[in-house]
Amino acid sequence: MATIPDHPSLARIPPGYRQKLSPKAIELIAKVYDWVENECIPADHIVKAQLEQNRWAMPPYIRALREKAKAAGLFNLFLPNHFKESPGLTILEYSCCCEILGRVYWAPMTLNCHAPETGNIELLAKYGTEKQKEKWMKPLLDGEWSSAYSMTEPDVAASDATNISCRIRREGNEYVINGRKLYGNSLANEDVKFYILMGCSDPDNADPWKRHSTVIVPRDAPGLKMVRYMTIMGFDCAPEGHGEYVYENVRIPVENIILGEGRAFEIAQGRLGPGRIHHCMRLLGQGERAYEHALIRATDTRKKPRGKLIGEFDSNIERIADMRMELDALRLVVLNAAETMDLMGNVAGRYAIAQAKVMVPIGVAKVIDECMQLLGGQGLTQHTFLPEAWTYARFVRIADGPDAAHRHQVGRDQLKTAAQARLKHLGYKKRHHQLAKAWDMPVTELFEYVERIEKL
Repeated sequence: MATIPDHPSLARIPPGYRQKLSPKAIELIAKVYDWVENECIPADHIVKAQLEQNRWAMPPYIRALREKAKAAGLFNLFLPNHFKESPGLTILEYSCCCEILGRVYWAPMTLNCHAPETGNIELLAKYGTEKQKEKWMKPLLDGEWSSAYSMTEPDVAASDATNISCRIRREGNEYVINGRKLYGNSLANEDVKFYILMGCSDPDNADPWKRHSTVIVPRDAPGLKMVRYMTIMGFDCAPEGHGEYVYENVRIPVENIILGEGRAFEIAQGRLGPGRIHHCMRLLGQGERAYEHALIRATDTRKKPRGKLIGEFDSNIERIADMRMELDALRLVVLNAAETMDLMGNVAGRYAIAQAKVMVPIGVAKVIDECMQLLGGQGLTQHTFLPEAWTYARFVRIADGPDAAHRHQVGRDQLKTAAQARLKHLGYKKRHHQLAKAWDMPVTELFEYVERIEKL
């Protein structure tokens, strides 16, 4: 396919960012758009109907699309350049695909671009041994298996991951695991073959950031038990699902540790950065689809309260405008974070990532909530996808770290710049005194607060 600069897939990408997309990226973004518009959105209710027949198996329609995607060269689009199978997209370029895929919750699954697969594949690629890659990563890449990431715990404040207490103890050539975990894809789905687990292997280490390790736990390891299914605000998130787990003397071979003992935080940071961008862009796709529902409702001639179209009321005209501006502003936030990661890496881009992770779920949930208002009671039912979209947005405010954790990181980093700001404002004061003397003007006390700070 030739480059299509005016393709509808690029309509919402600002011109400055559009110029940074390679011809190959533009071609793939257009293909993903056509894929979602023709293969996914029209089939949303077909997939839901198939799930009703078997909640914990990948619907046949999705399985068929996965094979079709492989043949079309659309499988594993997220893969970075160090994979020989990589399409060569930057984080910025792939984020544009993510927004389109986000329009249907299960659409990323059709291209093997869904969580937690993307994060787990990248984790194993970056930190796994060649043996681990062959045994655990390759079946994920080929779409033969699914996996889970097991980090959150019910008994501690896991938002501070140094509190994670699931115990990993070495005994000879094995690690023995004991503890409880929340989330992690459901064992009821037989495609889930293993869990990547973060636990505490050295609780007495003086450095809290080196107490934890990351290991691979096979689904059939004796002692691993799913206590119950978990729902997210009433949704069971089938076919992946979530569970509450108990690890009771679960034994795994020493070779199942990733990177080495005490390296879990290093691994987690490498895994979660790109995933947060993916979440945010998928959310924008959900927000855009919800917005289209609102536009249709606002101009529906069958819906005329007090003899006027819903979109003819001034309050709703302003509501439509506010939602449009909110989505466009949030997109800029995420594209900036993606480009920052491309140029400077995950660590240097942590402020931009945190900014997106806090702002986008809140903003998109607000947009979807407004769309529900425009649709009235029907917007709260299964007649539209709005309730599940809103729930996903609310969930992402917790997933990969709650708002408070990201705000704390940003605020703490900003406070470190206070000394520089103090010196700059002291310079203003000194220059003010020079100018006042040169122009024979009285010295004002507007800068007095700088002097007080300096004395402290």
